[in-house]
Amino acid sequence: MIKKNTIFIIVIILALFLFSLYFYPLLPDKIATHWGIDGNVNGYMNKFWGLFLVPMISAILFLFFILIPKIDPLKNNIKEFQKQFDKFILIIFLFLFYIHGLTILWNFGQHFNMGQAIAPGIGILFIYSGILMENVKRNYFIGIRTPWTLANENVWNKTHKLGGKLFKISGIIAVFGFIMPGFAIYLVIIPVIFSAIYSFYYSYIEFKKEEKSK
Repeated sequence: MIKKNTIFIIVIILALFLFSLYFYPLLPDKIATHWGIDGNVNGYMNKFWGLFLVPMISAILFLFFILIPKIDPLKNNIKEFQKQFDKFILIIFLFLFYIHGLTILWNFGQHFNMGQAIAPGIGILFIYSGILMENVKRNYFIGIRTPWTLANENVWNKTHKLGGKLFKISGIIAVFGFIMPGFAIYLVIIPVIFSAIYSFYYSYIEFKKEEKSK
C-alpha cells in the first residue's frame, strides 16, 4: 500500500512539472536562476533548464530516497526512525516547490529580496533536520557520518543529540533572516557551518574518550 507521504511527494513533483509547462511560453528565453549575497541576480539559464531542472532533480531525489532504506547495510536501523525520515523527505520537496515558485514569481516580474524570502524555508528545513538527527540511528546515508560516528554507536548517538540541538538553533536563527534582509544570507550560512564543524569535531573528541575508557 502506498503511503500518504509518498502520494503527497508525487503530487508535488507533478505540480512542479505542470507549473513549469504552464509558465514556459510566458517567460523570456533566459531567466534568472541565481542570486548573490547582495540579493541581486548573478546567474541566468536557458528557460528550459531554468524551469525544468528543479522538477528533474526532484524526480531523481524521490527515487534516491526510496532506494536508501533498501540498500543501506544498516537498513533495519532506518526502520526505527522511518516516520521522522518520511516527514523530512516531504519537507525537502515542499522546500523545492517553494524555491521553484519563488524563482518563477521573480521572473514573472515580482521582484523581491530572494535571500529574505528563502530564509524562512531554509530555517524550517534546518529545524526539522535537527529533529531528524535527534532520532536517527546509525546508518550509512542519513545523519552526521564521520569516521568516528560510524565506528562507534555511542559516539553516533551523542553526536546526533548535540547536532540535532545545534541544527534546530541554526534553523531558528535562519528564520530571522526574513525580518533582517540585510543579514539574511549570514543568518542562514554562519550558524549551520558552525553546527556542522562543531559536530564533526565533537564526534572526534567523543571517540577519543570512548577509546580511553576501554
